[in-house]
Amino acid sequence: MFLGTHNPRLDDKGRVILPAKFREGLAEGVVITKGQERCLYVFPEPEFTRIAQALQQAPMSSKTARAYSRVFFASAHDEVPDKQGRVTIPPRLREYAGLDRDLAVIGASNRVEIWNTQTWDDYLEASEEAFADIEEGDLPEGL
Repeated sequence: MFLGTHNPRLDDKGRVILPAKFREGLAEGVVITKGQERCLYVFPEPEFTRIAQALQQAPMSSKTARAYSRVFFASAHDEVPDKQGRVTIPPRLREYAGLDRDLAVIGASNRVEIWNTQTWDDYLEASEEAFADIEEGDLPEGL
């Protein structure tokens, strides 16, 4: 499980050093793709495969599933982190997420998310009130 917030920097070659806490779970390979709210999702290879299989079960007649799958798979980039724990973020994904030098890399349970630091800060500020107002029944049972 990926937890916490980290603030690595993007180097001149478009690489980011993954936080040390996350490296073991990502060492065998990652898939980086567009996430929602203009962030990037970084999945361990097995988790990406699980999600891909679930999406393949959606009926082709579902317009929503087709649209989501197209963006999700067409923007996907796979690689194995190097010995320093670095992965390269392709230019099209850096542009999509508005990534510059300063990043927010967050643990989001089954995935890692990479955000532009200012976008992440703005998202947190905008979401704080809604987070505080969540009531019983708004989340899955047992939470």
